[in-house]
Amino acid sequence: MSQAQGATDARATDLDAAIVRGAEAIGAHVAGARAAIGEIIFGQQKVVDYALLTVLCGGHALLVGVPGLAKTKLVDTMGTVLGLDARRVQFTPDLMPSDILGSEVLDEDAHGKRSFRFVRGPVFAQLLMADEINRASPRTQSALLQAMQEYHVTVAGVRHDLPRPFHVLATQNPLEQEGTYPLPEAQLDRFLLQIDVDYPDREAERRILLATTGADEVKPRPALSSDDLLSAQRLVRRLPVGESVVEAILDLVRAARPETADKGFAEKIAWGPGPRASQALMLAVRARALLDGRFAPSIDDVAALAEPVLKHRMALTFAARSDGETLSGLVARLVERLG
Repeated sequence: MSQAQGATDARATDLDAAIVRGAEAIGAHVAGARAAIGEIIFGQQKVVDYALLTVLCGGHALLVGVPGLAKTKLVDTMGTVLGLDARRVQFTPDLMPSDILGSEVLDEDAHGKRSFRFVRGPVFAQLLMADEINRASPRTQSALLQAMQEYHVTVAGVRHDLPRPFHVLATQNPLEQEGTYPLPEAQLDRFLLQIDVDYPDREAERRILLATTGADEVKPRPALSSDDLLSAQRLVRRLPVGESVVEAILDLVRAARPETADKGFAEKIAWGPGPRASQALMLAVRARALLDGRFAPSIDDVAALAEPVLKHRMALTFAARSDGETLSGLVARLVERLG
């Protein structure tokens, strides 16, 4: 073995050891954050894990569920537990883009000189809750497009950088149809995961009753700082991914596109996921491994995250919907083919 090759191998070994040490330290912090959120949010462990996973990836999530399932409380709790500056915007039909981004106001100094000053909107937060995002007009929804993808906004031709980390957790009520505007495909694609929030089971609902109707109210406790979270996000991108997992991600995403899917599936899919879906799965499986205390993801992680990553990035044909097909069922069959 040459001296240069030996030095390269030594550096690789040191890097692997550093990743393991970092994963162990960050994993303990993340486990503490998960436990702290679980003290406030009952019966929604999968939802909590998906929300944490989204933030670990540095992404955004769309929470879909009927009213009263603690979606708003989850976001508020995460802001405290993760040490993030959190703000909430209630989306309504009359909400304007400037209500989110901010606007320029005309100021006059003591000498009578006038100038414009930019007043920042609520988007300048580390954790933004866009509550009932589909109730605002498409014009207002589009105000978040640049922020979610490029992490800055442009107002009056001037760029304004957003704080880091920056995450959007949006909620959507699937029952309300009056006065709602479906999110366009470009906006949906910017959400790393779609998190479906279901009703809690009986035992969890019992805990909710006892914990929320008494005289004492449990408050969330901090478990991480924003710097800790940024370190965790950097570590997620350094976790190794085996070739079999990479191939499984590519097989799954390409099988969900009508252009490259098998005939039996292609005729059911109107449009499928783009490269952002592959990127989202690649990050999400790493974050799931970290949440579970593992140093590398497996194909099981790909299977577990296929639905929340793909569901909002696909659409069924009219014929498939008429036959009773669902996106969840279709994705489940695609996952079975991974073997």
